[in-house]
Amino acid sequence: MKQITNSETVDLWEGPSLSNSKLQRRSFLQFAGVGVAGAALLAVGCKKDGSTSSLENSSLAEKNYADGAVDLGSGDTGILNYAYALEQLEAAFYIQVVKTPYSGMSAFEKMYMVDICRHEMAHREFFKTALGKAAIRGLEVDFSKIDFGSRDSVLGTAKAFEDLGVAAYNGAGSLIKSADYLTLAGKIVSVEARHAAAIRNLIQYGSFANSEVIDANGLDKAMMPMDVLAIAGAFIKTKINSSNLPTS
Repeated sequence: MKQITNSETVDLWEGPSLSNSKLQRRSFLQFAGVGVAGAALLAVGCKKDGSTSSLENSSLAEKNYADGAVDLGSGDTGILNYAYALEQLEAAFYIQVVKTPYSGMSAFEKMYMVDICRHEMAHREFFKTALGKAAIRGLEVDFSKIDFGSRDSVLGTAKAFEDLGVAAYNGAGSLIKSADYLTLAGKIVSVEARHAAAIRNLIQYGSFANSEVIDANGLDKAMMPMDVLAIAGAFIKTKINSSNLPTS
């Protein structure tokens, strides 16, 4: 088990470190590739006088329960925290993969893993920055069931995480009220889908969009937060209270 530190990066990161607390928001948005949608996300909660955002001033703050659980919150803030929790999990996983490459990892596969790791760290840091004081704390993960020295174990877990991430964003889209947030979610889910396709092809060429994930109408699967967290929870030690999330 391992405590995620929200600023954790990998040595293979090229360019400005995401752990740099002085990284300016505008520079980060350009760096993370979220562009206009990302700028809109931050602008929504920022007052003209430059004071802290409404997300940071949210009454949610972070509720800590006696059992150590964290509350994701409600409304769009809760959905953003939900996405932040999933991005923390994915970032922690790929950081470990890059730090301890599995046996026989080729240069081509390593390139994939490093690129995906960079994206997941960028997503994680973006949500943390956007949520401000309303962000949940760093979650503690449990990767004891994963053999990081085994290609099959790592790629199988990566496929599960990426497929789950795509389904999670697709499901959450119907719960988001802000058009800006929905645009942002659409930009991120498209990246997650690219990851899923790449990982699937590493496992079995041509399986990038098979019937496991695409239905007869050519549509990807969607899952609601409670179902997603029930699966992701097997790898997260910190208890998460999602009872206040919107359901429709």
